[in-house]
Amino acid sequence: MASNYTYSFIRVSKTDGVGISAQKYRDLRLKALKTSPDSFSSTYDIEAAFTDADWVDRLTVPDREVFICAAIPLSHDPSCPVDIQWIGQVTLRGPSSRTDFELPVEAGQPPQKSDEEEERWQMLSLFTLPEYRGHGLGSKLCLEALSYLRLYRSFPRNIQVRLIVKAGNTVTVELYRRLGFIHAGRATLIEALIANGDEYLLPKDRSSDDSERKGLIMISRISRS
Repeated sequence: MASNYTYSFIRVSKTDGVGISAQKYRDLRLKALKTSPDSFSSTYDIEAAFTDADWVDRLTVPDREVFICAAIPLSHDPSCPVDIQWIGQVTLRGPSSRTDFELPVEAGQPPQKSDEEEERWQMLSLFTLPEYRGHGLGSKLCLEALSYLRLYRSFPRNIQVRLIVKAGNTVTVELYRRLGFIHAGRATLIEALIANGDEYLLPKDRSSDDSERKGLIMISRISRS
């Protein structure tokens, strides 16, 4: 089925057509949560209860940028945009201050540079619907996001992008390695949730298992020209 499409990659506007974008984002996110529940910290039941306003808020919160892969049928009629499907996404959260980005020493993350020297972002929620995989769309989504960081402003010159992924998720880890990310420590579940801005998912009863460092920290440092 995927061979019947071409693909485009976009950053979701926080102003233009945000209501329609929120509906498309909701449909993609809920399908992703139902299809691959182990890929996310959140659940289908939690997010299915979100209101329309909640989904708009997700796309317009100041510290997040959402990037989408859209599938366009080869038979697409430009006058009929409803047949364009959102089939993949990745999110950037930031820029974060040095203080907010730091993790406990036990995590093994390298020391942070000053805010004047380096800008910091968290990459999260990379996902492509299963039926569209095998075409490098996840990598292209990430490259679109990294390109945005290089171009949206000129200072500071250096940018650090961090992500936290389950250590056993070898396919995703290898994808990020091909994009230039390197292993830079390990995070607990609680540290990962906070880094991703998902504090609402923090467990009320924090068991000892939550303190285990199961999340693989990977970072990439890129520069603006």
